[in-house]
Amino acid sequence: MLHNLVIGTVMICLTVLIHTIGIMSITRFARHLVRRFGLVGWLRRVFAMVGVVLGIFAISAAEIWLWAGAYYLLGAILDFSLALYLSTVTYSTVGYGDVVPAESWRMLAALEGVTGFLMIGWSTAYLVSASTRLGPFRSGEHF
Repeated sequence: MLHNLVIGTVMICLTVLIHTIGIMSITRFARHLVRRFGLVGWLRRVFAMVGVVLGIFAISAAEIWLWAGAYYLLGAILDFSLALYLSTVTYSTVGYGDVVPAESWRMLAALEGVTGFLMIGWSTAYLVSASTRLGPFRSGEHF
């Protein structure tokens, strides 16, 4: 159990690092694109939001692949495509249960589920914030 918690803590730290750097990069990149292409009005806001959403998907994908790689390297799942599938349904908290890690690594998968839940919540908060700063919504206008 202790090895699950130690490796899980390292994985959580790496996930938060990826998420932090990713969100900072999305913010800079979205502003750069909007300025670079000189878009105005609603087109600028829609373009910015598409970029933000794609960026969030890219961050989530990187985090999912990180956890899948850990499952595979630790021998918790012996096939990488199954490890990627397990990581995707665990991170997203869908949790079908059709693929499970080796019994000794199940706590690690539970930690990924909690981490994914937090990262999706963080992404949602960022998306709401970006939609009022960069996107099609203005504070008090639509809510």
